[in-house]
Amino acid sequence: MMRLRWALALAATLVAAQAVLGTTGLAQDYPSRPVRVIVPFGAGGPADVTARQIGSILQESFGQPFVIENRTGAGGVIGTLEAAKSPPDGYTLLMMSNTQTANESLVPQRKYELMRDLAPIAPVNYSDLVIVIHPSVQAKTLQEFIALAKSQPGKLNYASSGQGTPYHMAGELFKTMAGVDLVHVPYRNSGEARSGVIGGQVQMMIDAVPTMAPNVAENQVRALATTGKTRSTVLPNAPTTIEAGVAGYEATIWLGLMAPAGTPKAVIDKINAAVNAAVKRPDIVKLWTQQGAVPMAMTPEEFDKFLRGDIVKWAEVVKKFDKPQ
Repeated sequence: MMRLRWALALAATLVAAQAVLGTTGLAQDYPSRPVRVIVPFGAGGPADVTARQIGSILQESFGQPFVIENRTGAGGVIGTLEAAKSPPDGYTLLMMSNTQTANESLVPQRKYELMRDLAPIAPVNYSDLVIVIHPSVQAKTLQEFIALAKSQPGKLNYASSGQGTPYHMAGELFKTMAGVDLVHVPYRNSGEARSGVIGGQVQMMIDAVPTMAPNVAENQVRALATTGKTRSTVLPNAPTTIEAGVAGYEATIWLGLMAPAGTPKAVIDKINAAVNAAVKRPDIVKLWTQQGAVPMAMTPEEFDKFLRGDIVKWAEVVKKFDKPQ
């Protein structure tokens, strides 16, 4: 009996050792072919641009293509589901944002759970947002816009790139904290939403500073306020929303990478190390600073904690407004 127990224990030890060696070997060889990075948002937006920047650096680091694929629709749900259902081998990654953490409470009918079906790899960066209006709107300051909206409840509208996106959530948070009634107009992606406010089809939009700043410079839209704690270095003439009179208001868009649940930890750690090195490169830091983006670096475990906290944060915001039909 003791010999049998010893033999079983030895066999279990050998199996465990083989699993560790197999995972280590997989990480050493990774990647041996192209890696697909799913971006569940439209081309030209912060997630798409950042994914291409990081993908290019990872391609240099690993010697394999990192192919960006835009899979848009349903406020990021379609692309996220595709990533969640992909093989957990490190060859499909997801570029995600606080859209996904907001969708955990905003879209209960989705066919995945973020923290069950996907594994955190690393955050990438975050950006402040900017509240802009079409030049035809009779308001020069945020307080004038708030007064105008209060005088016409339900008459003014704002654009977003879809329900659950940071722009939508920032808009609903603004409505609640400013006490205004604005109509949400969801577009299929941020590019179309941006075109909507530039073309005057909608009156207001809250967009990422890096993508909207050029339109502000061209006087295609009027910047009323930015949404960070301090003024944006890219739009220094725009006050923060807090300075403009909405006490306590703050909203950002952050981006990060996840992989299908079950992806070997050694592979996740290898990608994490490469991403953390990429976001600290002086050329990337300089580029993002010029665009109004701030690098983020965490371990997978730290990012896991960050994601869970963000899910709770947005669940509290969702409780304060009616869910889209």
